[in-house]
Amino acid sequence: MNELSFRGKDRYRPSWSHFAMLGVVLAAQAVLAASRLGVVGFYWMLGVTAALAGFGFLFAFRSWTTVGAAGITICWGAGRGRTHPWQDIRWIDVRETKSQYGTTLVARITLADGRRRSLPGLQHSNLYPAPDFAVDFQRVVNWWEVSTDRAARVQPPKKTRDRVSPTVAGFVLGLLISVAVVVVVAVQS
Repeated sequence: MNELSFRGKDRYRPSWSHFAMLGVVLAAQAVLAASRLGVVGFYWMLGVTAALAGFGFLFAFRSWTTVGAAGITICWGAGRGRTHPWQDIRWIDVRETKSQYGTTLVARITLADGRRRSLPGLQHSNLYPAPDFAVDFQRVVNWWEVSTDRAARVQPPKKTRDRVSPTVAGFVLGLLISVAVVVVVAVQS
């Protein structure tokens, strides 16, 4: 079987709408920073925001996943990546996350020690659609099935984060923050 490679630079291409959104955020920061922090604060905030956006784009472009005879190698944009040998991979599945922006599908592996790792470059979302996601995912599963013994494949139990949607988690977190603020204000009064 041929080695598979999924690179971030092939998938994550910023569009003009991304740059426009970044421009809107920078303009809003500029207005707030200039009025409250002065000129020096404005330049610091602009510099930090530009640096964070630049590092984010850099890491997204440099991320990759390679599937081959040695196992699955994952790199999140820094370094040479880490190879997870086939005998350490117990399960491969797709995590589906629904939000107001649509559904995101991310291929991930579960290791022998229970840790889960997402596969960069092998993802599908409305923002960055991957029309061949299902085919590519099946090719990874085929590699795994050929390279491992059937007895070594164990589906992990669902964890809390698999059962709780981001919307529910955000609602509960918002409720807890609101209660904490009310308690702090009541104690100080």
